[in-house]
Amino acid sequence: MAAPVTEELALRPFSESLRNSTKAVHERAHHSTYMDALLSGSLTLEGYGLLAAQYYFIYRALEQVTDAMAGDPVGGDFVIDELRRLPKLEADLAFLIGPDWAEKIEPVPATTAYVTRLGRMTDWAGGYVAHHYTRYLGDLAGGQVVRALLKKTYDVTGPGALFYDFESAGSPSAFRKRYRALLDAAPWGVDERRRIIDETLLAFELNIAVLTDLAEATGLESA
Repeated sequence: MAAPVTEELALRPFSESLRNSTKAVHERAHHSTYMDALLSGSLTLEGYGLLAAQYYFIYRALEQVTDAMAGDPVGGDFVIDELRRLPKLEADLAFLIGPDWAEKIEPVPATTAYVTRLGRMTDWAGGYVAHHYTRYLGDLAGGQVVRALLKKTYDVTGPGALFYDFESAGSPSAFRKRYRALLDAAPWGVDERRRIIDETLLAFELNIAVLTDLAEATGLESA
């Protein structure tokens, strides 16, 4: 889906335009072969561990960009320490794979491409926000479904599922309201808003590509 027309981008709150523009690709990600297997409970815990490993590489790259954005007049507003996932992912991987997890995990090709793209966002606040929005708000919202599934299907509630623990961010609904306000207050003109929407759509496609590679790695594509 392309970015909205100029009039819509100029008159509507940016958070609304961004949400509407990404609905279709969000649905595609949610109903990918890998996510369908995970959400149906048919994926093994080891198969879920492969996703957690990819998240480690992705969030390591994203949070490096976060560090670079700390002093940016616009991007700095989105540096929210309560959202950082890397320490939680490290604890999850120690549980899911073992204490030597760092020696055992590797990125799938789509993750490598994703990380490369993230590395280009260090000097573009709008691009950083596009990826920040795609990942963190998805984890804060839909990720809670995965958290519940890990508990129900695998009896995993602490380490192994910490990635989805956002209690330090407070009420999810209040946080989303705060985040939408940040998006709407950012001083982006129509052209920049369009660029950010395009980058957000690309971020979703990069996520879908990772899920596709994971479906292949777990044998789901050939099943």
